[in-house]
Order: sequence, then C-alpha cells, then structure tokens
Amino acid sequence: MNREKFASRLGFILISAGCAIGLGNVYRFPIITGSYGGAAFVLVYLLFLVLLGIPIMTCELAVGRGSQRSIASSFDVLEEKGQKWHFMKYLGIAGNYLLMMFYTTISGWMFIYFGKYLTGSIMTSHGTEALTGEFVGMITNTPLMVWSTVAVIVLCFAICSLGLQKGVERITKVMMIALLALMIGLGVYSCTLSNAKEGLSFYLIPSFAKMKEAGVSTVISAAMGQAFFTLSIGIGSIAIFGSYINKERRLLGEAITIVSLDTFVALMAGIIVFPACFTYNGGQTADAGSVGASFLFTTLSSVFNAMPGGRIIGALFFLFMIFAALSTVVAVFENIMSFWLELTKLNRVKVAVINIVLLIVLSLPCVFSLSIWENIKIFGKTFMDLEDYIVSNLLLPIGSLVYVLFCTTRYGWGWNKYLDEVNGGTKGMSVPKWFRVYMTYVLPVVIIAVLIMSVI
Repeated sequence: MNREKFASRLGFILISAGCAIGLGNVYRFPIITGSYGGAAFVLVYLLFLVLLGIPIMTCELAVGRGSQRSIASSFDVLEEKGQKWHFMKYLGIAGNYLLMMFYTTISGWMFIYFGKYLTGSIMTSHGTEALTGEFVGMITNTPLMVWSTVAVIVLCFAICSLGLQKGVERITKVMMIALLALMIGLGVYSCTLSNAKEGLSFYLIPSFAKMKEAGVSTVISAAMGQAFFTLSIGIGSIAIFGSYINKERRLLGEAITIVSLDTFVALMAGIIVFPACFTYNGGQTADAGSVGASFLFTTLSSVFNAMPGGRIIGALFFLFMIFAALSTVVAVFENIMSFWLELTKLNRVKVAVINIVLLIVLSLPCVFSLSIWENIKIFGKTFMDLEDYIVSNLLLPIGSLVYVLFCTTRYGWGWNKYLDEVNGGTKGMSVPKWFRVYMTYVLPVVIIAVLIMSVI
C-alpha cells in the first residue's frame, strides 16, 4: 500500500493543530481561567502544557511515523512477537467514534447560531433567561438537531473522501488560516472596548492572591487537566498525521509547533472574551464547575447582543467556531477513514458512505438525550455527558499512558527505538538522552494522577 503524504509541512502543522484546536479551547479555557484566578492560572497551565502535552505528543507522532500506520495497526507493526500492545487499537478506535458521536452534534450548534447572527433573528433576545430559552429551544428541537448533525457528518466525510492532499490538507489549511485571521481580528476589536484594560489586566497580570483564593491545589489540578485534555492526545488522533510526514524533521520541534499553535488559539480566546465580559457583562465570566458549551450561547451571546455591531461580531465569532469545530471533525474523520483503508480493501468513497450511515446512527442517542431521551440516564449521566466523560476522563489519559509506556519501557517499543524515531531528521530540536528519566519514571505517575483526579 502506497502511503499518502502531506504536500507541505504547513499542511501537516495546520491539520495536526486543527485536530488539537477544538471547541474546548474557546469556551472551556476562558471559563476555567476566569474561575481560577486569571493570569496565575494561565502560568500554571503553560507549565503543565510543557511537562505533559509536548512529551506525550512526541510519543504519538513517533509511533505514527515509525509504523506508517494509524492506531488500527501501528502497534501491530512495532511490537515484538508475543506482545499485546496491539489491543490499544480497540481503545483508540472506540475513542475516535465516541468523540464524534457527540462532537458532531455540538458542531451543528455552531452552524445554527452563525445563521441566527447572520440573519439577526437572535438580536431581539436580551438577558440570561431569554438567551437560555433560545438555546434550550434549539437543542430540544429534535428534527433540527438531527439535520444539523447529519450535515456536519456528510460535509466532513465528503472532504475526507477527496483524499489527504486534495481534500483534508487543502480544505483544512483554508479553514485554519481563516480561523487564525478571525481570532486576531476579534482579539484586536475586543482590545478597543471601554473596559478592555480591566479585562486584560485580570487575564495577563498574575495575582497569586486570586490563585490562593481559588485554592492552590484546585488551580493546579484544573491546569493539569486542561493542559492534558486540550490536545486530544491518547487515542491516535495525532499519531495518524505522524504517519503522513517524512523523516526530514525531528519530531520534538514539530510537537512544540503544534502545541504552540493550539495554545495561541486558547490564549487568543481569552483576549476576545475577557475585555468583552468586563465591558458588557460586569466582569462576570463563568463558573468552571457548572458551565459547559452553553456558555457560548448564553453569556457570550448576551455580550454580543449588548455591544454595538454585535450582530456582525457574533456572526464572525460563530464562523470562527465553525472552523474550530470542523478542523477537529475532519482530522478525526481522517483517522477513522485510515482505520478502514488499512483493515479493508475499500476505497475512500465507499468508506465515507459506510461511515456516514454508521455515525448518523451512532450520534442519535446524543441528539435524543437533549430532548426525548433526556430522562434516560446511565450512572446519572445523559448519553451526551456519558460519551464526553468516557473520552475525556478515561480514554485520553489511559491511551496517553499506553503511548508513553510503549515508547519508554523495554517491554514495548523501547526508549532507544523511540529516540531514534523522534530524533530522526536533520532539522528541528532533539529529545535529549537525559530526558529518559522524566519520561520513564515521572511522566507515567503524573498521567495516573490526572486519571485519578479526572475520575474523582
């Protein structure tokens, strides 16, 4: 089988970053930053991003490039005879499907709200109660939810069916460049608002008194979790793109570039949100313990509806959210498609058609849990919440632990083979040999701690 390759390094960087950059960057990061002390939290978050995110990402990229396969067969290729690391494929495949079973529905919300601002229909709603009613009315409209979810699934698999270069790379590059341009434009606009200085001071000037007020252990735990989950590492979503690149560049530099782009988007989200909230929402952001994606449709919508030109700003914001959502969906769909291409003799178009039908069916429990199945709960959670919990709190940390152990222990691929792969190339930064102690003995313990905290 001839392995497809990216046409350019820019394509690899933007698509890999697009997979990591998702809706959580935009709504979750400002929420927990606002709840846990502002800039002091950001510093702790950046520290854990370096200690956790980058090393784990190098493991995924190395396994992908070393095997030239997706998670469906990468461990089969690299493990020694008699080893059982290939069982990881089931966790990875399940993780990708579970993620898309609810993420495609949330992505559909972005299209609907983009339409609401484009037409101006939402501008008549003011106040939290009215906007909450608007949001609830949308998610409980089952036919609308089904059609918006189906539209996202069909559109993104259609992109993937065109091929890696002609479909995924070409279209994702355009979306990511547009996403970055929109973010910068909205960020500049937010900085011109009347109370921008107060919002940016809260966001960018560390106050450890606020961190102490929120609880140091709570802040550290939240920062560790956010740094870990923001990159979508652990289920092979990043490894697949490692399999599409050549050995010209060392992988540590590529991982740092991807993480930096992901972090830039998260930080820019705060620059958009905090000046706006301090100007039009009395400095109130949100409570990290209770607010989910609805923050975009209630708190932020109330801000847009209160500001001059809010209809245009709201439309541009949700257009940016569409690009953030679709870049992740296309990247994960490409991973799903690669499973099928490796394990069957089907072509891309047939795989796309099969998976369109499959994911439409699999997404229905999430859609119905918003309305007609809202009273059906498993372990006290709706289908949407349960799917999110399994992926974020269980599969991502467990998968990341497997990748790290596989790359660092003699019972797996081993440190020397990992080091040869991650440092293969003539350009970029190398992983130093002394880093072995941290990755072998410290990093697994930290991941286990994250897993325990996320479950609790």
